[in-house]
Amino acid sequence: MRTLTTRRTVTTGIIGGAVLALAIPMMASAHVSVSPDELVAGDHGVLTFSFAHGCDNSPTTSLRVTMPEGLASVAPTMDSDWTIDIEKGDDGLVSAVTYTAVAPVPNELRGAVSMSVGLDESTPDTLAFPVVQTCVEGSTEWTQLAEDGEDPHSLDAPAPVVSVVAAAGGEHGGHDATDGAADGADAEDAADAGDAPDALATALGAGGLVAGIAALVVSVLAYRRRA
Repeated sequence: MRTLTTRRTVTTGIIGGAVLALAIPMMASAHVSVSPDELVAGDHGVLTFSFAHGCDNSPTTSLRVTMPEGLASVAPTMDSDWTIDIEKGDDGLVSAVTYTAVAPVPNELRGAVSMSVGLDESTPDTLAFPVVQTCVEGSTEWTQLAEDGEDPHSLDAPAPVVSVVAAAGGEHGGHDATDGAADGADAEDAADAGDAPDALATALGAGGLVAGIAALVVSVLAYRRRA
């Protein structure tokens, strides 16, 4: 009887730790992220917006990305998984892009859309891209911006943000014969970065695993004392 109770305790500890290790990073990464999160003023780059969860576990049907002021050009990337609707302002520049999924994106899958953006020398230091994620049931507005000194991770629904840094000495916003290869590398790097796990989520997941191991150790020690 004592052995059976001990086994149940050990099993509960292992399961609890495993659930914590898996659930915490899922909650921490439940947002729309952008990669890369830094661009050079006067240059251009490919931004990838990715997500791994829907609205309250409902499959995602569309993403509407609003463009910030300061972009010289916007060109959404063609993708057979999405239909694309482009909105333009009175100045003729792209003001918003809506990506509608050909089939709703399940929570178990990572979804991503991308676009090429051009910057000029007057682009502000920070570019925020408010995103409205619409699902089969409900929607989430990723539009919150951190105040000065506020941790963006503390926000419930933060907007994806890209920092704009000054060009290094000798660099400029022009393009040369190597730009084609550089663009391809930028797109590949953006996709790879989107697949990389969030550092906070990884740390929390590790904490959950440690908690499970700790529960196992405590259970084993309790069994030995009883024996």
